[in-house]
Amino acid sequence: MILRAARLIGVWCLLSGSVSLADGSAARLEYGTENNIAYYDAAALSRADQYQKEQGKLDVYYPKGAKGFATVVWFHGGGLTGGSRYFPNLKDQGIALVAASYRLAPKVQPPAYIEDAAAAVAWTLKNIGRYGGDPAKVFVAGHSAGAYLATMLAMDPKWLDAYELSNKSLAGVIAVSGQMTTHFTVKQQRGDTGPPLRPLIDEYAPLYHTANEFPPICMIVGGRDIEFKSRVEENELMAVTLRNLGHKNVEFYEMAGLDHGTVAQGAMIVVRGFIQRTLKAQTK
Repeated sequence: MILRAARLIGVWCLLSGSVSLADGSAARLEYGTENNIAYYDAAALSRADQYQKEQGKLDVYYPKGAKGFATVVWFHGGGLTGGSRYFPNLKDQGIALVAASYRLAPKVQPPAYIEDAAAAVAWTLKNIGRYGGDPAKVFVAGHSAGAYLATMLAMDPKWLDAYELSNKSLAGVIAVSGQMTTHFTVKQQRGDTGPPLRPLIDEYAPLYHTANEFPPICMIVGGRDIEFKSRVEENELMAVTLRNLGHKNVEFYEMAGLDHGTVAQGAMIVVRGFIQRTLKAQTK
């Protein structure tokens, strides 16, 4: 389905409380955190420079003693040139969170940051079971540049193919104000000299890889009057294109009253609902 959120949705999101992803037992669980875990294996690290070693880290937040829980791998925003990893506002929900760093431009060229994101997701798929999580319930998500990375991994199979994993094994993808055309930093680094807002749809654009065999996808943007220019329309085009190609699990929300920054927090109540619905459908 494609959902167009009205102005009331944005206001309600800011004023309402959280929606739990599990029953009341989630809040009673004890949660643990492990920090600074290298997501590249020893062989890759032996070839890596110091910057890759520093940035190739993630943190894990998980419910202790629980079994079969879902996991959200979260990538931070920052235009692919800045930012740092953090856990999204999804704690105490009975799920695990993985916050991953990645190399940034201009220190690296594309596709280094996409490769890092793929390595972090591959680590999660292969290791979350050790914490009690279900690798069949791993969502990739992020805000802004992080949403771009998450969507690229979900839609272009080659990034996870490198780890003998399938993008189709992901439970879902959550893109909060992500760029669906080729990211503006990628365009600049690849020598594009056109106007910044001129859209480019090449292999580095999620839109380039649209088809009907992807995990469920949820796209959330702020109000088009205060969001980044063209960001709402790009996501709307992505939703329409996927649906016209036969994708059965597409959700699109425009949250009036929220801008590019505030939608990162406001979107969380929508994210919780999307995860609930996806997991419920998965068990049928």
